[in-house]
This record gives sequence, C-alpha cells and structure tokens, in this order.
Amino acid sequence: MSITEQIEEKFGLKIENLNQLEKETYYKMVEAVQKSQMTPEKLKEYVVSMRDAVEREIVKEPTFIRILLWKVENPNLIKLQARLQNYMLLESFLMSPERAKQGLEDMVSGLK
Repeated sequence: MSITEQIEEKFGLKIENLNQLEKETYYKMVEAVQKSQMTPEKLKEYVVSMRDAVEREIVKEPTFIRILLWKVENPNLIKLQARLQNYMLLESFLMSPERAKQGLEDMVSGLK
C-alpha cells in the first residue's frame, strides 16, 4: 500500500479532491518523505505553500451564491475558510510555542 493510499484510508479523503497547487505541494512532500529529506524547514515551507494556495482560492470564491431568488452562503467558501484556519494553526505550531498557544486560543474562542 502506497503512502497516498494509507493517508487516504486513514483520514477518509481523496488526494484528487485537492486543488492543483495543493496536489503539487502534496506530491513534493511525498517525494521528500520517500527520500527521507523532510526537515522542519521544509515542512514549514510546505505548510506556507498550502496556506497560500487556500488563500488564493478564497479570494476567487463569492461570499454568496444564488439559488433561484435566494442568496445563500457559499459552502465552498466555508470549507476553504476552515482549511485556511487549520493551515494557520499548523503553521503557528511550527513557528513558536507562544504563537501556537495564541492560535489554539483563537480557534477555541471562534467555536463559541
């Protein structure tokens, strides 16, 4: 079983559902893992790259979509915002413990 298959099975997601930039970043990470060249600096670069990709997608998405005569929130935008929040939290863990603590507090306060 390949690394990709293991990840897909473990987390219940499909890599092909990622956008193009995220796929490229993912496959670079897999290549680095297979070559055992993953370093904290490379991981930081990958997380930042994936965060940037999600930010670019958010900018493209409209806030509301129309269904017949009604305006409703765009569900794709909500999903992208959640992914962005996850990447930002992961990035804060990689940068410093204080920033990670602040990121966790911000995330928990946003759940209320």
